Amino acid sequence: MKQVAPKKHLGQHFLTDLGIAKAIADTVDACPDIPVLEVGPGMGMMTQFLVEKPRPLKVVEIDRESVAYLNDHFPRLRENILGEDFLRMDLSQTFEGRQFVLTGNYPYDISSQIFFKMLDNKDLIPCCTGMIQREVAQRMASQPGTKAYGILSVLISAWYDIEYLFTVDEHVFNPPPKVKSAVIRMTRNGTADLGCDEKLFKRVVKTVFGQRRKMLRVSVRQLFGNGLPEKDFFEHEFMTKRPEQLSVAQFVELTNWVAKAYAASSE
Repeated sequence: MKQVAPKKHLGQHFLTDLGIAKAIADTVDACPDIPVLEVGPGMGMMTQFLVEKPRPLKVVEIDRESVAYLNDHFPRLRENILGEDFLRMDLSQTFEGRQFVLTGNYPYDISSQIFFKMLDNKDLIPCCTGMIQREVAQRMASQPGTKAYGILSVLISAWYDIEYLFTVDEHVFNPPPKVKSAVIRMTRNGTADLGCDEKLFKRVVKTVFGQRRKMLRVSVRQLFGNGLPEKDFFEHEFMTKRPEQLSVAQFVELTNWVAKAYAASSE
């Protein structure tokens, strides 16, 4: 069967370097003894190394031409090649409720959506590895006080330890992307409960980073609409800071502060 032509509308950039493909596949070894789900295998550059590991493997691919190629070249995987949209999958059914490692050469344009889905299924995914756009990887692994620190940094580091493993140059892809790539690994930390309302935590983080250049006393107002809390609420020590200055623990504290203001306004 002829090779699959990369499709621009799917954001396909096929990896061509065997050494790098093996190095990415080997990142799953940090979480041994559980199944692996590979997203966007394309023509199976990583799959050929993952399939040799002594653990269950499934791959999910939205491109029908790639699915046909995989079925032809990986007959032993045939029952585990899923022609689906990962973002629409019910991950609790993927391995009958078992935990698994998520990995892949993720399409740049949906990588953030993939990681938000990972967060929604964090109890199923103790480890996530793979390759993404370098800029996104740098944001995810950044620390408070840096320009790259943002929504993904906070939401992911609340639940995962993030490692930036290595950079991948453009020339090892077909077609070459216009930016460099990076391989990352995220491993669940010991947090079982944030200590605040998780949905409100997400809302607080996304709201204040929506105005990241503003002090919190300005951006936090968006959480209240016209029903602003008492004036002393905005005298909290956080209110002269900008969102990139807050750690996860401080965002948890801010979330609880907002929750108290909500409760007081409804009394």
